[in-house]
Amino acid sequence: MERHSAVIIGAGPAGLTAAYELVKQGIQPIVLEQGDKVGGIARTETYKGYRFDIGGHRFYTKVEAVQQLWQEVLGEEFLKVPRLSRIYYQGRFFNYPLDAFNTLSNLGIVESGRILLSYFKAQLLPLPTEETLQDWVTNRFGKRLFQTFFKTYTEKVWGIPCDKIQADWAAQRIKGLSLTTAILNALFGSNNTKTLIKEFDYPALGPGMMWERFTEAVESRGGSVELESSVIRFERQGDRIKSITVRQNGETRQIEGDHFISSMPVTALINRLDPPPPAEVVQAANSLSYRAFMIVSLIVNKADLFPDNWIYIHSPEVKVGRIQNFKNWSPAMVPDPNKTCLGMEYFCSEGDELWKLSDVELLDLAAREMAKLGLAEVSDVEDGVVLRQPKAYPVYDRDYRQHLQVIQDYLVTIENLQTVGRNGMHRYNNQDHSMLTAMLAARNILGEKHDLWNVNTERSYYEEFTKERAAKNDSSLIPN
Repeated sequence: MERHSAVIIGAGPAGLTAAYELVKQGIQPIVLEQGDKVGGIARTETYKGYRFDIGGHRFYTKVEAVQQLWQEVLGEEFLKVPRLSRIYYQGRFFNYPLDAFNTLSNLGIVESGRILLSYFKAQLLPLPTEETLQDWVTNRFGKRLFQTFFKTYTEKVWGIPCDKIQADWAAQRIKGLSLTTAILNALFGSNNTKTLIKEFDYPALGPGMMWERFTEAVESRGGSVELESSVIRFERQGDRIKSITVRQNGETRQIEGDHFISSMPVTALINRLDPPPPAEVVQAANSLSYRAFMIVSLIVNKADLFPDNWIYIHSPEVKVGRIQNFKNWSPAMVPDPNKTCLGMEYFCSEGDELWKLSDVELLDLAAREMAKLGLAEVSDVEDGVVLRQPKAYPVYDRDYRQHLQVIQDYLVTIENLQTVGRNGMHRYNNQDHSMLTAMLAARNILGEKHDLWNVNTERSYYEEFTKERAAKNDSSLIPN
């Protein structure tokens, strides 16, 4: 039977980071990836020379150890890209971060006054508890601004009402932003909100370029990365994983290992354990849910359409949730400078009405909605392709936390298995936080003791770690 000291499932940012950290210490892991290319949701897809970023990946982090890895692996192949994103609502574009004059001009004095009154009311009489995203945002922005700039877009993304989404999502993704800081920034240019950066690094050929370089580095040091390799079974003996069964090219094989790191969806992991976990653990796994999304990429016969990296579409009259302009991430993403490639992003659930539309129907829908938004004419579209991404976003519904706790309590009893990354931990984090969990998992294999489940997601993402702390004490990677 084939045997490796470390077996890693998934060749996305988390899996490849773990592999890279291990090969630097002389451990040669095997990485098994179900897809046909590395990068996971951070891969780069191509079509007729056009490159597509699945979801949009800004390479920006406050975690110094992650920043050092990016520079170590890609270095001078990064571009510095100015950040420009706007909100489209009621036929107008709103600057984001909010600009007081732009917002006042678009909304008018009367509506702006109502938003301010609603905000002051929320400050004087806040909701006593913040259980849902609606509660969390309303307490910080007021009910009227919540309904204007948060409700429609958020419900497009998640497919459920904002009063059914846990406040955890907002606390993790938009903490530190308030109406007061937004207005002060607009008036005085004093932007200290960590989520609102002015520029970011970006690989010249899209985010997949980073993970291709990681793969090359792993393989050059004796590790291996195998594509189109699905893990269909984890054989458990007592409190350890003994082996996994892998299906590749229609054949199966078994691989034994001393240590296992998984970034596959934790729901799939639980259902592939043999013998199965207790019934309550399986039920908890099957109760977690995900949102999928699709990018309908339109090749438009126009040189310039808009200057943004992407536009958030808050208008309820169209289904599209966000529109990427790939040329504005990197000119190399579009082979013909006289054309533009737009990524029309649709959020859905696997098997729902939108997901089941044919590619032709989706291309027609995207072209019509692009025209309805006034970005270009349907006749300007000369080609396109549909890219589908299942399990893109772990859903933070009312019961997810209790289900995840049941799973977590069970997984920590398996001493040689660690789960990392967005899907491995069912956490809606960005690629740098996924990398951080993987770095700590690799250090656990090397003898350190880090509890990945106790890494505070928000602080680990934005904590201002210094080079001195990272160099002197690796445990500083875990915030207090």
